[in-house]
Amino acid sequence: MSAAAAGAPEADLAVEAERLLAAIAAAEVPARLIGGMAIRLLLGDRLDPIFEREIADLDFICASRAGDRLTEVLVGAGYLADEQFNALNGARRLLFFDPSHGRQIDVFVGGFEMCHPLPLAERLEVRAATLPAAELLMTKLQIVELNRKDQRDAFALLDGAEVVDADRAADGSDAINASRIAALTAQDWGLQHTFELNLDRLRAALAELELDDSRRAAIADRVASLAAAMEDAPKSRRWKLRARIGERKQWYEEPEEVERDGAA
Repeated sequence: MSAAAAGAPEADLAVEAERLLAAIAAAEVPARLIGGMAIRLLLGDRLDPIFEREIADLDFICASRAGDRLTEVLVGAGYLADEQFNALNGARRLLFFDPSHGRQIDVFVGGFEMCHPLPLAERLEVRAATLPAAELLMTKLQIVELNRKDQRDAFALLDGAEVVDADRAADGSDAINASRIAALTAQDWGLQHTFELNLDRLRAALAELELDDSRRAAIADRVASLAAAMEDAPKSRRWKLRARIGERKQWYEEPEEVERDGAA
């Protein structure tokens, strides 16, 4: 057990995220932070305060077969493993609990599956600490019933990161990789359809943002760039066949909500 993993969870969730990331890095576990805290850390001072929100829990993704190593780090860091849930679901999902602060850690193993499966673990090595901006945005755009919290997270990324065909902008800052997104949607009509629906929702909600016209225009341009990249990407045969069916057949999965009951 790495010494970096010792101790009890911190009350401040941002401090706690940094503590766990340090422990994960020290133990050389292939895992990265996702979710609202990951967006906050990735954007740093490029996160406009209007998009800040309360974050209740932490979410991670780790490589296949790294679940046991990550479990060792998290248990050593003061978390309780949900042994029953983890025994049944550990090949794809793990759950941990911090009883002192009433918080939960959800870990996706080997991939990300909610409304749509996303091969996010392929991109664990692109940057330290968190997944890249494109992957963080996709975890939001794949939500069929996009709520206000997730909409604000998507806006935060689109406001704070350029949309280009790479993971970094010309100035070296994190960017939203449109080519990566288009490559995935070109293989899956359902994924592209959900992304397009959510980009339309973001366009419609732009007027509600407390931003000046130039900032709204910049976000609108980035939304348009993502939509164009998806539209222009060459489609697979499977994509074209599925597109003929359209919404007559459900194109997404109902996400599984996992929650610990608080028992030890």
